[in-house]
Amino acid sequence: MSQRPRAGADRAPRPQAIAVVLVAAVGENGMIGRGNGLPWRLRSDLRHFRALTWGKPVVMGRKTFHSIGNPLKGRTTIVVSRDRHFCAPGILVAPGLEAALTTARGEALRRGVEAIVIAGGAEIYAQAMAVADQLAITHIHASPDGDTRFPEIDAATWREVERIPRLAGPEDEAAFDWVSYRRAACSGPRGERSI
Repeated sequence: MSQRPRAGADRAPRPQAIAVVLVAAVGENGMIGRGNGLPWRLRSDLRHFRALTWGKPVVMGRKTFHSIGNPLKGRTTIVVSRDRHFCAPGILVAPGLEAALTTARGEALRRGVEAIVIAGGAEIYAQAMAVADQLAITHIHASPDGDTRFPEIDAATWREVERIPRLAGPEDEAAFDWVSYRRAACSGPRGERSI
């Protein structure tokens, strides 16, 4: 007597969903940078950034990479640059955000992680907002001078799901909140958004 296969048993497994997460520290005035660097000193938030990004592929623009100065240890660093001759040891280079995300998805699958991190700068954040699933924002209780802004977080598109207030630590210039946002269900399925 032969057994009938279970319904759906011959289907290929569903691909793992990989979230695109924008990670940024943002001042009350929307500033995220000044002179290709951070406009504040927040040691606590740097540790938080490391914890959020550890083991994941991290996509950033060339200027952001230069401001950091080296590949991020324990993470795959993918740098977006239109300069065909740009290269640096320990990184992957992509000519645009779409190519960077394709590379990052492969790295996420290889590493067995469920997220790709977008780590700036402003142009990369602006492009990635359309395809992001989550935002991990450090809202800093300060309004520093700067020359680089984070895109507006539209309340119709993004739903705040967690807020953790933090007092300034001994190596922090200001208090801040760690805030998580998820794309609102009414903003359409991710497959309908494009870069």
